[in-house]
Amino acid sequence: MRPGRKNYRRDDLFSMNLLKINFHEAFRSLWSSRQRSLLALIGIVIGIGSVIAMVSIGSIVQQESIRQFKDMGVDIISIRKSYGGETRYEFRTDVVMKIPAESRYIQEVAPYVNSGTEYYSGRAKTNMEQMGVTASFFSINKLQIREGRLLSELDQNRYYCVIGKELADFLRQNGTSPPLGSRIMANDRAFTVVGILDQSAEGGLRPYGINKGMLIPLSTAVRTFQNAEINTIMARVGADVPAERIKADVQDFFQKKSRGAQVEITSAEELIERMKKQMQMFSLLLGAIGSIALIVGGIGVMNVMLISVTERKSEIGLRRALGAQQGDIQSQFLIESIILCLAGGIIGIVLGIGISYLFAYFSKWQFVMSFSSVILGFGVSTVVGIFCGFYPARTASRLDPIKALRS
Repeated sequence: MRPGRKNYRRDDLFSMNLLKINFHEAFRSLWSSRQRSLLALIGIVIGIGSVIAMVSIGSIVQQESIRQFKDMGVDIISIRKSYGGETRYEFRTDVVMKIPAESRYIQEVAPYVNSGTEYYSGRAKTNMEQMGVTASFFSINKLQIREGRLLSELDQNRYYCVIGKELADFLRQNGTSPPLGSRIMANDRAFTVVGILDQSAEGGLRPYGINKGMLIPLSTAVRTFQNAEINTIMARVGADVPAERIKADVQDFFQKKSRGAQVEITSAEELIERMKKQMQMFSLLLGAIGSIALIVGGIGVMNVMLISVTERKSEIGLRRALGAQQGDIQSQFLIESIILCLAGGIIGIVLGIGISYLFAYFSKWQFVMSFSSVILGFGVSTVVGIFCGFYPARTASRLDPIKALRS
C-alpha cells in the first residue's frame, strides 16, 4: 500500500512538473515570434469580440423592447376587425363604449382612428399623424402631459387638440412659440392646442406617431377625417385573467351585437412571447455572422502553428533524439495554440462587452451583460485552440527525428 502510494505521488508530481515545463516552453516560443503571434491573436480577438458584441447587443435590444411593454403594462389588449369573415362589421362608438359595462373582464376601452398628413409651417414640412381619441386613450397608453391639459369627455365635437413633443419642437423651431394656445390648420379647420405630451416610447400595442401627432376628440375626428372608420380598440383587462377567457368574452360581446362579427384580439403577453422568439433568432443570426470572423481567426492560428512547426523542425528532432515522446511534442504545440486562443478570447470578451456597453450608452438603453456570452467566449476560444492546434501538434509529433535533425 505505502510503496504504491509513494509511486502515485511521484507520478503526479512528475506530470505537474512536465505540464509546467510545457507551459514555460509554450510561452517562450510564442514570445520569440511575437509579430506572428500578434497577427494570429488579432484574428481571434476580432472573432470572439464580434460574437460577444453581437450576442450582447441582441440581449440589450430584447430587454429594452420587453421593458417598454412592461412600462405600458401587460394588462392591455388590442381588438381589431377581422377581414377574414363573411360579415362586414363596423365598430360603432356607442357600441364600443358599452364593452366595460357588459364584459366581465374589460375595465376600460379606447377606440381611435388615425390619418396621416403633411403639415407645413412656413416653408418647413413634417409628417403629422392625426388621431381621433377618447379621454381613456391617454390613461391606457400611460401618456404624460408636459404642458397644458389632456382632452376630456367635455371636449366632444370641439376643435381642441393635444400634440406630441416632437411636433411641439417643430412648431417652436419654425416660429410658433409658445405652441400651447396656438392654432394648427388641418383638414381646412383650425385646432387650438390645449396640451403638449411628454416623449413616449412607441411600438408594441401603443400606436406609432404619437410624438409627432395631433390628438383630437374622437367625435370631432369622425366628422372631419376622410376615412373615419374605427379599426382598432385598445382595452385594459383585469389582472391575472387568462387570455383565452378574455378572447372568448370579447368575441361573445360582438356576436351579440352583430351575428357573424369576427374580431382579432392581441394581448401584450402574446406580443412579448413573439418578441422573445424573434430576438432569440436575431441573436443566433448575429452570432452566426460573428462566427465567420472567428473561423477566419482560427485558420490564422492554424497557419501560425504550422509555420512554427516548419521553423522548429531541428528543435523537435533534437528533443525526440534526447528521449521526448510523441505525446510530449504534441502537448507542447497544443498548449501553445490554447494559450494563444485563450489570450485572444479574454481580450475579445473585454472588447465585445465594451462595444455593447457603448451601444447601450449612446442608445440611452439599459446595459445588460450576457453572462452566457462570456461563458460562450471562453468555451469557444478553448475549442478553437484545441481544434486549430491539433493538426499542427499532430504533425509535429509525427516528424521523423533523423529527417528533422537534418533540416
